[in-house]
Amino acid sequence: MTTSGPLPDFIVIGAMKCGTTTLAAQLAAQAGVFMSTPKEPNYFSDDAVFAQGQGWYEGLFAQAPPGALKGEASTHYTKLPTHPETLARMTALLAAPKLVYMIRNPVARAVSHYIHDWSLRVVGDDAEAAFRSRTEFVDYGCYGMQIAPFIEAYGRGAVLLTCLEAFQTDPVAEFARVAAHLGLPEGVAWQEGLDAQNVSGARFRRLPFQSVLVDSRAARALRRGLVPKALREKIRARRQMTARPEIPADLEARMQARFLEDRAGLAQVFPGHPALDLCYPFRPA
Repeated sequence: MTTSGPLPDFIVIGAMKCGTTTLAAQLAAQAGVFMSTPKEPNYFSDDAVFAQGQGWYEGLFAQAPPGALKGEASTHYTKLPTHPETLARMTALLAAPKLVYMIRNPVARAVSHYIHDWSLRVVGDDAEAAFRSRTEFVDYGCYGMQIAPFIEAYGRGAVLLTCLEAFQTDPVAEFARVAAHLGLPEGVAWQEGLDAQNVSGARFRRLPFQSVLVDSRAARALRRGLVPKALREKIRARRQMTARPEIPADLEARMQARFLEDRAGLAQVFPGHPALDLCYPFRPA
């Protein structure tokens, strides 16, 4: 293992749609902490990004102030089986990073994942068809399966398990747990003024050629000059999902059974962890 530049001290490794963007924003707001831009470089997971080389990755942390703890947050790192090379690449470069794995109710996560993909036009309006055909909605919520390889590679002490529900209940206390695990400087604290980031309910469906026809400065100027505001808002509202999709009862029951089976593995690694109750309200009493 050879390095020529700065590397992260810690990584938020997932899971997708579990609050990692908000956590990364909170970490970035702390004195003595430097977070990468982009927030999700996905260096170890995505082949095209990894091909840019170690120098590119080290460059993400080159502007960190002396003594600052450096971190990144890439949810692709816990997306098995989609990105099978992630851990081998990570262990080849990072000897002992601190890891944070953030989870949530896996059924709710799957719904948020669907909304995310719907907004990107990866899936259509038929939520039932999407849930029945796309295995990643379940796979990415099998947290025990996803985290086990990291535990084996880096040890239980390297990984902090946290969950969205804990942050929703007591963000100050839960952020203090994260800070202690990462070894953040004294005085860091949850910033009440920062809004939740990347919320699924705030997503709008992308339009064909959106970068040219919608997002460009010229397109924005034309819309404001030619299209009445009321009409713009009406069109925008049609691109937003107004109600969270429902999973058919039979399919949800099968999903819950799979998640509970996976939970048993998670409980073996994190026995008695509060997330085991908070994230699985559908577990039989």
